[in-house]
Amino acid sequence: MSESPPTTPVCYRHPGRETYVRCTRCDRPICPECMREASVGHQCPECVNEGRRSVRPARTAFGGGAAGRHGYVTKGIIALNVLLMLLSIASDRGGDAAVGGSGFGGLMGGSTPLTNWGSVLGLAVFPDGTINGIAEGQWYRLVTAMFLHYGVIHLLLNMWALWVLGRSLEANLGPLRFGALYLIGGLGGNVAAYLFSAQNSATAGASTAVFGLFAALIIIERKMGRDISQVIPILVINLVFTLTVPGISIPGHLGGLLVGALMALVLAYAPRGRRTLVQAAGGAIILLVLLVLVLVRTAYLLG
Repeated sequence: MSESPPTTPVCYRHPGRETYVRCTRCDRPICPECMREASVGHQCPECVNEGRRSVRPARTAFGGGAAGRHGYVTKGIIALNVLLMLLSIASDRGGDAAVGGSGFGGLMGGSTPLTNWGSVLGLAVFPDGTINGIAEGQWYRLVTAMFLHYGVIHLLLNMWALWVLGRSLEANLGPLRFGALYLIGGLGGNVAAYLFSAQNSATAGASTAVFGLFAALIIIERKMGRDISQVIPILVINLVFTLTVPGISIPGHLGGLLVGALMALVLAYAPRGRRTLVQAAGGAIILLVLLVLVLVRTAYLLG
């Protein structure tokens, strides 16, 4: 009786293709199209995907994702601020902001309908007779104000600082933690402006969040054992400007500095074993305290 000739192996994903190469992980035959280079030999697509799932993603020293080195959140925040500046200029159809040398659309610092809508404002009667402000239920102002600016120069100064500070912090903290730091610091500054500014005084700008980033950079860099001697003088200069230049929200800047520092301490010193839980809980507690302060201020203005 004659023996049948041995059959040639075929690719398990492409049965019509003969091959003598096997996956070094599962030993199944694979054709050139299915070959994925490995440290030894080749692997099939399924084994490569399974291996990727089993590899722990790279994390920063503070538990964040390594994608922060690309600065996506920093770039996104800058893009949002620029977009809202364009919308702010467009909202000034009548050119009212050009009166008094402020420049069309608030180029040199004037207000526009959009900044009137979204700035931090306690309680005030507008020219059309409507009552507006956070105490009137417009809580969104505590968030929108950190993305609106009184003019292009105001915007450029804050965006330059955000570009310098944000990329370093996002790379160290990761996108999610950096985003939380920015929002909580900015919110803290806006809450402080609501608490300690005149009820009919409007404030806006990313500087509340930027001052929070200043404080966070000092804390994070110090935690990592890096030199902070070049950061301190820049912060001092900004504080001097805050305290001496008219029209700057002192409560907003100092509030952002304080709350940003508190959030940075939570992110930097959370115990490694329960880091994510402690960081999330710490952020939630800060937000709860800010909420209580807003409720107290609102009750005072309405009382």
